[in-house]
Parts: sequence; structure tokens; C-alpha cells
Amino acid sequence: MSPFQLETYIKYSKFVAVAAILISITAWAVELAGVVYVCPYCRTQRTVIGLLGVLLLLPSASHWISKYIALVIGFFGAVVAANQHFMGWKSISAGKFKFHEHIAMDPFLLSGLAMTGIIGLVFLNIKQSNVRQKTD
Repeated sequence: MSPFQLETYIKYSKFVAVAAILISITAWAVELAGVVYVCPYCRTQRTVIGLLGVLLLLPSASHWISKYIALVIGFFGAVVAANQHFMGWKSISAGKFKFHEHIAMDPFLLSGLAMTGIIGLVFLNIKQSNVRQKTD
């Protein structure tokens, strides 16, 4: 098992799905507890990450409709994450960029991670294959 091999993530995609759902739930819990500020971009991204995790867990993950839904939801989430991330690059270009005082809550870094995660989850959803064995 190598963490740098795509086959590893495809083989253990159910664990990746559970991790995505846990990340989504944790992010929602942190906001609902009032630890972080309310952000519509963040809400969208964490919801999309959770939904993609759920789609990856479903037995129908290899069906084309499930893959299409993952693409639509994932594209929406990736666009939102890219827009938020681009705003960070825009402020860098303007010379006004500053990291959040708590680096773990920095929207520039978190949106980049969300974008990476969303695209990865969509890719795993697309790579799901039907592994039914034929019996003769």
C-alpha cells in the first residue's frame, strides 16, 4: 500500500468517503459552536465535501447517474472554492494579503485545501467500478 499510488485510494475509497464525511461534520460543528465566523463559501465547500463522501459510500457509486451527480455537485463546490481562493490571490497582487491570525482558520489556505479535496473526491467517484463477479 503506497500513499502515492492512485490504486490505493481507489481500493480504500470507502475510508476516504468516511474521512470526507467526518471532515464535513467537524467543520459544521466548529461553525455551529461559534468557533469560526459564518462564511457562505465555507458552508458550500464543507457541504459538498460531505455529499461527495456520501455518494462515494453508496452501493450505486459505480452507476453513471451517481457519477453525474458527483460531477455536478463537485463542479459547483470546486468553482466556489476556486472563487474564494482567487480572492486571496487577488489580495496578494494588490499587496493587501495577510494570513488569518489563526493560520488553521485562514480562508486562503482552507479554500485551497477544499478545492483539492473536492476535485479528488470527484475523481474517486468517477473511478468507481462495478466489482460484481460473474457466476457461470
